[in-house]
Amino acid sequence: MKTHGTGKFKYSELKSVGTDVIIEDGVRIFHPEHISIGDNVYIGHNTILHGYPNTTFNIGSNTWIGPQCYFHSAGTIIIEEMVGIGPCVKMLTSYHDFSSPQDNPIRLKSLIFKPILLKYGCDIGTGSIINSGVTIGKNTQIGSGSVVTRDILDNILAAGNPAKIISKVVKKN
Repeated sequence: MKTHGTGKFKYSELKSVGTDVIIEDGVRIFHPEHISIGDNVYIGHNTILHGYPNTTFNIGSNTWIGPQCYFHSAGTIIIEEMVGIGPCVKMLTSYHDFSSPQDNPIRLKSLIFKPILLKYGCDIGTGSIINSGVTIGKNTQIGSGSVVTRDILDNILAAGNPAKIISKVVKKN
C-alpha cells in the first residue's frame, strides 16, 4: 500500500501563501503544492488539510479554522474570504458510488467527487460535517454538530442532522 507521507510541510511548498498566516503546531498538510492560502489566515492545532492533484483547494483571506479539523479536497474545496470554521469540522469531497455492482464491498466501489464551496462570511459550527457537492451561502451560520448534505442559501441559520433551515439571518443596523 502506498502512503501519502507524514503531512509535514514547509510554507514554501504551498501553491501560494499570503501574509500574516498562522499555522499552528501539529497541522498536517498533504500535497501542499495543491493548496493556496490567502492573507491573515489562522489554522488551528492538529488540523489536517489534504490536497490532491488536478483539484483546487483554496482558503480565502481573513479565514479562521479551528483546531482538529479535517478537510479532504479530492473533489475541490473553495473557502472564500471572512469564513469562520469551528474546531473539529470535517469536509469530505467524495463518496462511494452505490450504483456499481452490489456484490462489491463498499470500500471497493468507485468514488464520486464533488466540490464544496463555503461562501464569503459564512460560519461553520464546531463538530459539523460538510458533505461533497455542498455550497454554504454567504453570511450563513451552520449550527454546531450539524451534518450538511445539501446546499444552504445565503443569510440562513441552519442546524441539525441533516441540517435544516431554522431561520433567515437578520442584519441589525
